[in-house]
Amino acid sequence: MPLLPFLGWVSWHGTGSSWAWWITPAVVFGLIPMIDLLIGDDRRNPPEEAVRRLQADGYYRWLTYLYLPAQYAALVLCCAVWARGELSPVGAAGLVATVGVVNGIAINTAHELGHKRETVERWLSKVALAPTGYGHFYVEHNRGHHVRVATREDPASSRLGESFWAFWPRTVWGSLRSAWRLETSRFRIRGRSPWTYRNDVLNAWMMTLLLFGALVLAFGPVVLPFLLLQAVVGFSLLEVVNYLEHYGLARRRNATGRYEKVDPRRSWNSDRTVTNVFLFQLQRHSDHHANPLRRYQTLRSFEVSPRLPAGYATMIVVALVPPVWRRVMDHRVLAHYGGDLDLANVQPRARRRLRVRAGQSSGAQSGSRPNAATNRSCSSAPAGTSTPGRTRLPRR
Repeated sequence: MPLLPFLGWVSWHGTGSSWAWWITPAVVFGLIPMIDLLIGDDRRNPPEEAVRRLQADGYYRWLTYLYLPAQYAALVLCCAVWARGELSPVGAAGLVATVGVVNGIAINTAHELGHKRETVERWLSKVALAPTGYGHFYVEHNRGHHVRVATREDPASSRLGESFWAFWPRTVWGSLRSAWRLETSRFRIRGRSPWTYRNDVLNAWMMTLLLFGALVLAFGPVVLPFLLLQAVVGFSLLEVVNYLEHYGLARRRNATGRYEKVDPRRSWNSDRTVTNVFLFQLQRHSDHHANPLRRYQTLRSFEVSPRLPAGYATMIVVALVPPVWRRVMDHRVLAHYGGDLDLANVQPRARRRLRVRAGQSSGAQSGSRPNAATNRSCSSAPAGTSTPGRTRLPRR
């Protein structure tokens, strides 16, 4: 994926067409969904006896490592192209979109690296986040989102009836504020000042400042608008993925007032083959939330998990058009909860509209059957396996 900008550069030089810079977005949001549709799903899970070997296999780890040098090389190349000032408005927009997509997908690489215990992988996670200026994601995602997922307190969990465009400012500002509070409280509990290089929000942001400063020195101040625009595209790509991953899904409080444990019913999943290959199995999101330390090559698909009608690459485009998104997804959320709107995470302003709509379509949720697992203990069986009786939730 990070090599696509080089293909755009070659095509631009060879044809002189500014549209060459739209190759990367076209591949990600056009070609990949079409191939996904042709190939379909792969719901096979790695055999349990092979998991330990797969976890230790350095090949999969190096695939994440190698994304970073290609990512940075593409960023430098595109800064050089921008600085020359030879692009038409169409080409300039394509260049911003190209680098934004590459650096947005790099946040997924950072996501995989940031969950691991190894120090080198955690630092590489921050390096991958630097081009988008979203280093606080390292703190908020691990210590905020994974704790509060599918609750109203989580800025990265979207609500039923909430459009992406309403979700975007709430999650961008809410995640930044949450990350700062989480990290400063870590220092204050120990009686220390948070204004130190050991602060993971500050040292991640410092990487961005150093990177942008170096690029401005190399190519001139003219690249600064480009860097800022591609950063917005990049972290917006992350946030639209956040939007679709937990849309309308909710965890309820138990008798003690605590939220119930995270289980495979709290994330939307997809087993579309090609998108899973490009996104390090991110679409098997339920298993990731249940077992965040589990490496991507061993993530599993579960029958009980709610399923998106297409892969992430397709659903990202759908999410950008709220009427289409609501038509595709709202009835699926209601079906997942057996038509009970009170079980979902609902946008307050949309509740009345959704209640009327649910009443009008009662018993006819577009042919969808309610997910019976919502009203009983969740099965832990991976896709394709039998599940007699009640079983424990999946754990690492």
